[in-house]
Formats: sequence, structure tokens, C-alpha cells
Amino acid sequence: MFKKFYSLFSGDIGIDLGTSNTLVYLADHGIVINEPSVVALNQKTGRVVAVGADAKQMIGRTPNHIVAIRPLVEGVISNFEVAEEMLAYLINKTQRIAKKKLRPRVVIGAPSGITNVETRAVYDATKSAGAREVHIIEEPMAAAIGALLPVGDPVGSMIIDIGGGTTDIAVISLGGIVRSKNLRVAGDKLNEDIISYIRDEFKILIGEKTAEDVKIAIGSVAEGDSPMEASVKGRDLVAGLPREVIITDSDIREALAQSVGSLVDSVKEVLETTPPEILSDVMNRGIVLTGGGALLRGLDGLLHSALKIPIYITNDPLTTVVRGTGIVLGDIEHFKDVLIEGNDNLLSTLGR
Repeated sequence: MFKKFYSLFSGDIGIDLGTSNTLVYLADHGIVINEPSVVALNQKTGRVVAVGADAKQMIGRTPNHIVAIRPLVEGVISNFEVAEEMLAYLINKTQRIAKKKLRPRVVIGAPSGITNVETRAVYDATKSAGAREVHIIEEPMAAAIGALLPVGDPVGSMIIDIGGGTTDIAVISLGGIVRSKNLRVAGDKLNEDIISYIRDEFKILIGEKTAEDVKIAIGSVAEGDSPMEASVKGRDLVAGLPREVIITDSDIREALAQSVGSLVDSVKEVLETTPPEILSDVMNRGIVLTGGGALLRGLDGLLHSALKIPIYITNDPLTTVVRGTGIVLGDIEHFKDVLIEGNDNLLSTLGR
């Protein structure tokens, strides 16, 4: 009784720690923060200049002594100190919204198949940033909970979470992940494909933000009812001067073809190793598609054609994982079996 009362007023939070964006769910408030996972650092003083959206605007536009850093690469922490600064900023901002000064309890998402070392990095960074307790959950499990799939029932569910740095493919039953695959083909890789294609075909160099904008504007993996096009500005690699070209949706499909093919093959690999009874459930219930990549035009239809299984896109796929952490946060005792580890148990598991 006391624990539930304390949780209700303590400003506890759920975090979807993503490569591209980090979302924060605040108990009794819902999703209160959706910021790019970017930190701008002054190398002369070592001080943080900006975090989130303000820092992202600085990418490619900073003087030499200021560098915009993405502390997560392919879903895991690559720069511990900067990740800690970003988490501290998010936790403090959330606590100001909640009007609380207590150290919060945190449920945080991590990619499936995360190693002990990577788990330790997530745990330590979150704890050092001001968390009272840290509970880590695999992102496909959080996404399945956020999508309201019956993860605790003796029935098979399959989810594909296409994020910024990684794609998590998971088959879930009885509160556990039966089969899974973590794939380094996701939003960032698709951006790189677009940059490479435009460089090779049009001899123009564009930045990551431009590639992202083009992908959102006209990106597709299947031919639509009407052609789409967008103007792209960059540096001519021959003349060295600014140049503008028109890119079509057909160009983007060609650029993304290899990576999308790898994604489809990986889904097939997971299905091939799934136990028959669970596979039967998946065939009847379909596959749930979530994450920012789920918004890529025609992807659901392409997967349906390749797999012969119904494909469903969750409502608001960008927030499915963080909504799942919020549900877990509401009753950690009920969901304790789906967590990787939590608090003191994690310390003993990792040998401290």
C-alpha cells in the first residue's frame, strides 16, 4: 500500500532511450518529453551547451570548439559521460514538470540481446543521472506491452520495432522473448543509403538531416498511385559549388532496396526458428509493426507480400516503447518477470 502511494506522487518515469530520439513518460502525466538524442558540448570548457532539439539544430553548423554528439550508436551507449549528461537533463526537466525533488524510479528500454557490459552502461548512466531505482526492459517487450499485446498469455505474438539505430524483431509468449534478432538496419542506415545513392548517382554530397527530410517526404518501398519528387540541395562533388537536383520516390526505392531486403530476410530467419505452435499463433494474429520505420510508405504491404502474414501498424508507432515503459511503471511487481533486471539484482548479476 505504501509503495503504491509513494509511486503515485514520486514523479517516477519511463524512458525510451533511442539512437535518434529519447522519449520520457511521467507517471500521471503521460509522455512529457520527445527530444533528439543529441548533446552539444563545448570542448574548451567541457560544458554542455545544449541538449535535445536545440543541440540537433547545431549539427553541421558549429564552430570547431563546439561539437554536437549523439551519445548512442545502434541503440547502445557509446559515450558514457555525454549520455549521463543527457539523462540528467531529461530527468531534471521531468521532475520540474512533476514539481518533485525526489529521486525518481526509472524504467528504461534497451535493445534486445543487450550484453552485460551494455546493460551496466545503461544502468550506471541512469543511476548517476539521478535515478533512485533503475529497471531495464528490452525494447521489443516494452513495445509489445505498449501495443497492448497479451505478452503474459500462452499465445504467440510477433513485433517488429524499427527504430533509429536498430530494428528489433521478436516473438513473445508467456512474458518472455521466444525468438529475437537485433538488426543494425534502421532509420540511420536508411539515411546513409540515401546519402550514398545521391553521391554516386548525382555527384552531390548531402547531410544527414537532408537525407532524413527526403526520406520522410517521399520515401517508399513500393510504387504508389502517383509519383513523388523533392528538391535536394548539396555540394557538387565535381565543381565544389552548391547545386540543386530533383529526386523522385523511385530513386529512394532504389537507394533503400538492399537494406529493406535485409530486413525482410531477417524477419524470415526469425520465423524459420519459431516453434510451430507459436508460429501458428503469429499466422492467425499477424505481425505488429512499430517504431519510426513503420511509417515508411509501403513497408507493411511489402512484408505482407513476402511473408503471407497479416501486418498491422500500431497507433502512433513512434511512442509505442515509451508507452510500454509507462504501463510497466504503473505496476512493476506485475511485470517484474519481463524486466532484464532491476536495481540491486542487476549489481549481483553483473558481478559487482
